[in-house]
Amino acid sequence: MIYTITLNPTIDRLLYLGGKLTKEKNNRLDRVAYDLGGKGHHGSYAMSKLGVENQALGFCGTTNKRKLEKILEEKGINHDLVEVYGKPTRESYVLLEKDVSGSILITEKGYAVSNYDKSLLFDKIEEKVEAEDTVLIAGSMPPGFEIEDLEKLINLLNKIGCFIACDLSGEALKAAVKAGINFIKPNRFEILEIAEQGKSLLDTVKELTKTIDYVIVSQGGSGSLCGHKNEFYQITPPVVVVKNDTGAGDCFVGSFLASLTQQKTFVEALTMATACSASKVQHDDSTSFSVKDAQNLQKKVILEKL
Repeated sequence: MIYTITLNPTIDRLLYLGGKLTKEKNNRLDRVAYDLGGKGHHGSYAMSKLGVENQALGFCGTTNKRKLEKILEEKGINHDLVEVYGKPTRESYVLLEKDVSGSILITEKGYAVSNYDKSLLFDKIEEKVEAEDTVLIAGSMPPGFEIEDLEKLINLLNKIGCFIACDLSGEALKAAVKAGINFIKPNRFEILEIAEQGKSLLDTVKELTKTIDYVIVSQGGSGSLCGHKNEFYQITPPVVVVKNDTGAGDCFVGSFLASLTQQKTFVEALTMATACSASKVQHDDSTSFSVKDAQNLQKKVILEKL
C-alpha cells in the first residue's frame, strides 16, 4: 500500500481567462472549475490512474469538507483525513490565459493545526502504516506544523521501517534529508539549499545517493537529473504543447512511486513518470493525464546515461 500525506491541502480554483491577463483592465473569465490541490493529493490521483492501491492521509477543514471530499470521490481517491474543526481547507487560484502556455498559481496560506490535530494524524499513521508500505510526504506545511513535527513524523516512519518519499522544499527538505529518507525530488533551485558549495549538480546528486536511494532533480521543461545507487541519468521529456503545467511534478512523483510498486526498473519508472507528466501538461486542469497517451510518449523520452 502507498500512503500519501498532504499536510496543507488545497482546493484548486481554475480561472479560465477570455484573453491575456492585463493590468488596469477588466479581465473577464470564460469559466471557473474546481480540481484537487496539494502535492500529495495529486500524487494519489496519478497512482490511482495507474491502478496502484493508495490512500490519501493528512488534514482537511470541516467548513468546506464536503467540497473537498466531492472532488476526491470524483477523482477516485481513497482517503482518510483528520478534520480540523471550524476551519476551511484553503483554496489555490490557477489562472489560465487564452492561447498562453502554462499557468499562474496563487495560493492561500491555510489554517493552523493544533497539537491535538497533529496527535490524531500521528496516531492514524501509526495505526495504518506497515513496514512493507510506501509513504509520500508532499507539499508545504500548514501554520502550527513545525520542523520538529516533521522530524517526529519521519522518525515515526523510520521506526516502522517503511519506504519514505518526500517532495518538500526549504527547511523541510533539509530536515527530511538529515532524518533519513528514501526518495527526494527537489528542483534545480531547491537542491542548492542542501548542496555543498562549489559542487556540480551531478556531483551533488552522486553524494546524496550515498544516503538516499532515489534522488531526482527537476529541471523544468529540460527534464530531470536522476540518481539511484550507481546509476545516473539525464532525462529529457518529449516535446508537447503545454496548456497547464500545474501539478506536472506531482504527477511525476506519483507515477514514479506507482511504477516502483509495480516492480518496474529504475529506468522504466523514470521514463513512465516523465511520460505521465508530459501527458498531464497537455490538459487544462490540475490533475488529468492519459495513460494511453503516456505509454506512447514513453517511447519518445530521451535517456542519457551519465
